[in-house]
Amino acid sequence: MMEEGKTLLNTDLQSKSVVESVIDVIVSSIIQGELKPGDKLPTEMELSKSLGVARNSIREAIKILVAYGVIYIKRAGGTFVSDSYNQKMLDPMLYGIILQKDTWQDFIKLRTVLDIGTLFVVLRQKDNTERVKQLKAIVEKMKQACQSSHPSVDDIMELDQQFHGEIGAAADNEQLLNITNYITRITVPSRKRTIEKIIQMGDQENFIHLHEQLINVIEERQFDQIEKAVLDHYVYWKVK
Repeated sequence: MMEEGKTLLNTDLQSKSVVESVIDVIVSSIIQGELKPGDKLPTEMELSKSLGVARNSIREAIKILVAYGVIYIKRAGGTFVSDSYNQKMLDPMLYGIILQKDTWQDFIKLRTVLDIGTLFVVLRQKDNTERVKQLKAIVEKMKQACQSSHPSVDDIMELDQQFHGEIGAAADNEQLLNITNYITRITVPSRKRTIEKIIQMGDQENFIHLHEQLINVIEERQFDQIEKAVLDHYVYWKVK
């Protein structure tokens, strides 16, 4: 927490790069409520003077925060804290995950926690009848694609993505859905290899069954089966 009496205009910068330190000060001020959504930031000159750094460092920090959707600039109006959700806010997290390519098992754990948590939220919704119908319709198309004489990896993958997107949407939480979509983007190459492997093994029937298992958990509100259904679903995906 920011020490009592500390504000954005009298904060000592930490021993990081100057630009990173300026970013940390601004973000901390937003998190702690000193700056609220819609508030105007001090001018570059004021920040430069109070933080004891050059204006070009302030300007660079502002550019980065604008790129991440944390703040925005009104021409001739100043710089303001964003007052609405912007998908760009998730970009730093996405880049961080992408750069951790050697920690695939950790990533699977992250995806597992997210999927299990999403299902708990979905099962608590008052009425999932329409969602269940949509999921069943997607799985029916998936069956047809899997049973084709020449199964298309791209078609099956698209339907799989629709299926999990529908579950994410059923949670009725935009931030959760956006995080799920970001992680889905990262997993495209591995998911494609997984579906190729399933087709090669001739294991499409079990692939369909795993999706039906998730539908059953939602339809029957089987809270005690959520973890098992999610972990079973990863049976082909545990090795990158």
